[in-house]
Amino acid sequence: MAGNTKFVLLFLLLSSSSPCFGIEQDIRCLKSVQGSLADPGGVLRSWDFENETNGFICRFTGVECWHPDENKILSLRLGNLGLEGQFPVALQNCSSLTGLDLSNNNFLGPIPQDISWVMPYLTSLDLSYNSFSGSIPHNISNMTYLNVLNLQHNQLSGQIPPQFTLLTRLIGFNVADNLLSGPIPSSLQNFSASNFAGNQGLCGAPLDDCPPSRRRWRPVRISMHRLNDQSSIGVAVGFVVGFVVAFYFPHLFVCSERLRAYVVRI
Repeated sequence: MAGNTKFVLLFLLLSSSSPCFGIEQDIRCLKSVQGSLADPGGVLRSWDFENETNGFICRFTGVECWHPDENKILSLRLGNLGLEGQFPVALQNCSSLTGLDLSNNNFLGPIPQDISWVMPYLTSLDLSYNSFSGSIPHNISNMTYLNVLNLQHNQLSGQIPPQFTLLTRLIGFNVADNLLSGPIPSSLQNFSASNFAGNQGLCGAPLDDCPPSRRRWRPVRISMHRLNDQSSIGVAVGFVVGFVVAFYFPHLFVCSERLRAYVVRI
């Protein structure tokens, strides 16, 4: 109940923020996204910023607004447009964004490590079917409103951040067909095994159990100088002790009468 109240308060806050501020920021956001990405299909080039009527950006392909007559972006649906480039960090200027879909494009490079700061209010993030690489940012766990996180069919590596236990609102999660390894966090083990498939190094429910950890033997470096010194001392001490024992107790060591006589003479 408290979580729902918190989300309603967020909605009211975003809705009541300064219209001028929202218009300026969101228009700047779309201009930057348009300029930072390769657009072979020309979809983003169709965004015409010369028209300054109320809600004009709401009619752009892939843009959904909070209200059709207000230039405040609710979500960007840019999937399957053939877009190319790295993750558009200009999205930080879309101040009220709650949904982002960049799936089925040709994005590459890392997902920004500060993505929760860039887009703190996201409820849905779909980056699937691209070529994103590197680790999954652990600070996604700070996106407390997140309901859906789709990262499948990329080249992401490393572990699923254990901090994802903080994403208590998740109802959709998929990281299949990446290069991930390590144990699956317990809070995500209720999702289907198919949502983790294609990651050779992942283990734990709902996949196979993780292998028991093995104790690693670490080689110990021995100084040859020190070893030689200790060996020399050991030989010297052994010679002296052996000589003394042989002198006073020859019957313990000498079996031959000839050798015994030689020892007695000494």
